[in-house]
Amino acid sequence: MLIAQISDMHIRMPGQKAYRVVETDRYLPPAVQAINALDPLPDRVIVSGDLTDFGRPAEYAHLRQMLDGLRMPYYLLAGNHDERTQLAQSFEHLPYLQGTGEFLQYTIEDLPVRLITLDTVVPKASHGALCERRLTWLADRLAEQPARPTIVAMHHPPFATGIGHMDKIGLLQGAQALQALVARHPNIERILCGHLHRTIFRRFGGTVVSTCPSPAHQVVLDLRPQGPSAFVMEPPGFHLHHWCDGALNTHHAYIDGYPGPYPFHEDGALIDE
Repeated sequence: MLIAQISDMHIRMPGQKAYRVVETDRYLPPAVQAINALDPLPDRVIVSGDLTDFGRPAEYAHLRQMLDGLRMPYYLLAGNHDERTQLAQSFEHLPYLQGTGEFLQYTIEDLPVRLITLDTVVPKASHGALCERRLTWLADRLAEQPARPTIVAMHHPPFATGIGHMDKIGLLQGAQALQALVARHPNIERILCGHLHRTIFRRFGGTVVSTCPSPAHQVVLDLRPQGPSAFVMEPPGFHLHHWCDGALNTHHAYIDGYPGPYPFHEDGALIDE
């Protein structure tokens, strides 16, 4: 099983620039093309939130047109830049987004690893939260198949990253309760997150949490406590999660093209010239 993860596209309309700099809609088609060109082809794509910049109907329509170019099914999560109701309405053809109630969270059962998505959105706010209702829903889902390998996907990562301005809008409620719940379920192979526009890994509750880069702009790697809120146009990327030998390997993949591949060996010997 191979799952691609893209995150934090912040799609705006053609010609519009996010933060006066980034024409975000120009960056998603190359990401779709890169994923479609992989061999082997991923089985699914997880899109872990901040799908659009303002959650507007036209932005979602533009996003849908681009995502429908993927050669495999995709699973959408809401982020703090999204509007839950509009997201579900704009992707009415996706059954997993319909009839979920207040929170956009669901399970995917037809893969070797079970996927549970968790809604961390606080409407009209940048930070995330997990209230008792959402945690109870997760606990109930985990209790259904306590031995099955499981991935939990959510937008806000449940840990402090050291990037001060992002930690201020991180998961500000429910992280400790989530950690205790995860610790009781060793079948949770990974927690996949977005929000940080960077690749980060951390142990959490006996499993590993990872955050995904953006196909557009990245958050500046600035570990000063009072570092400014800023982004940088580092190479766009995505993650590939490969279920292999009963465990999940994660590969950071670049979207832009670079020279190569070049061989290490020639005629059975290491090249030395």
